[in-house]
Amino acid sequence: MTWHRGRGFAAINYPIGMNLGGDPSQALVHSNPDGKFTVALSSVDLGQGMKSVARQIAAETLGVPVEDVQVDTADSDTGPHCMGSFASRGTHRVGNAVIAAAREARAVMLEAAAEELEVDPADLVTDGRGNIQVRGAPSRSITTAAACAAAQFRQGRTVAGRGIFLLPLSDVDPETGEMSPVSCYAHGAVVAEVRVDDETGEVCLVKLTSAYEVGRALNPRLVEQQLYGGAWMGVSHALWETTEPYYPDRGRYPTCFVSYPMPGPGDRVEHDIAVLERPAPDGPYGAKGIGEMCANPVLPAIANAVYDAVGVRVTDLPITAEKVLRGLREQGGARPRRRPS
Repeated sequence: MTWHRGRGFAAINYPIGMNLGGDPSQALVHSNPDGKFTVALSSVDLGQGMKSVARQIAAETLGVPVEDVQVDTADSDTGPHCMGSFASRGTHRVGNAVIAAAREARAVMLEAAAEELEVDPADLVTDGRGNIQVRGAPSRSITTAAACAAAQFRQGRTVAGRGIFLLPLSDVDPETGEMSPVSCYAHGAVVAEVRVDDETGEVCLVKLTSAYEVGRALNPRLVEQQLYGGAWMGVSHALWETTEPYYPDRGRYPTCFVSYPMPGPGDRVEHDIAVLERPAPDGPYGAKGIGEMCANPVLPAIANAVYDAVGVRVTDLPITAEKVLRGLREQGGARPRRRPS
C-alpha cells in the first residue's frame, strides 16, 4: 500500500446574478415612531448574511448607527418584489435597491430636520451616530430620532423611501449576437492537496488554499465565514454526497443525516484564504457577491488533485474510493503525473 500525494488547481470567473427582465429587486425603508428604521425586503436570508449586509448598507446610506436599523424579510406576498436568493445576486442587486430606498428616506429626514433647525436641507450632514448637524456648525444639531418624530407628529411627512435596482438591457451586436448578460463578475482560484491510497482508492483531503476577488468586502467576517462554509460544501459534493446507487428511485433515498453520506467535523482540513478587494463600479459601496462561487471551483480542483496523485481521471461525482480503485485497476496501477525537477 502506498499513499500518493497530488495537487490540483481550478479557477472560476463567476457572473453575479442574471439578466432576465433586468433581474430586478426592490426595497422599502421607513422610520418607526421611535426614530429607528425598518428595511422591508422579500429577499430570503438563507444563512448567507443578507439581513446583516442590508442593515449595514441602509445604515451607511441613512447616516445612522447600524443598531438603529432592522431588516424585515417576512413575506414575499406583501413585501417588495425580489427575483430570489440565488445566483449570488443578493448583495449586489438587493444592496443597490436598499441604497436607492434609503436615499429617498434620508432626503425626507433631512427636510424635516431642516425645518426644525430653520436651515436649508443642503446644509445638513449626518455624523453616523444618530445626529444631524449644520455643516460647519456642529453645535446646531438635532437627533435623527427627533427629526423623524417631528416629521411624523408635527409636519405630516412620511419618512420613507422606495428603491429598485434594474440592470440596463445589454446591447446586442447585430452581426455576432455578442452581448453582456451580467453587469459584473467575481473571481476565484483554489488549490487542493490530497492523498490517495493505491490499494483501496481512498482519497483524503490534506489542505485547501484559495483566493477570491469579491469586489469590496462590506462585512469581512461574513465573507470569510461564507468562503470557508462554501468551500466545505464543495468538498462534500466532491468526495461524499450522493444518492447512489438508487437514484432516481425516491423510495430508497436516505431518510436522515445518519445514512446520508457527508463529512463531519473531524474531516475538516486547513484552509488558507486570501480575499482580494477590487470594488465594482456598479456594486453597493463596491460590493459584488460570493455565494455559490466559493463552492464551485473546489470540485474540479479535487478531481485534478486525484489525477495528479495517481493518474486516474474521475469524471462523475462524488469521487469515491470505488471509482478511484476501478480506474487504478483499468490502468494497471498508480501513474502519478511527472513533475519537473
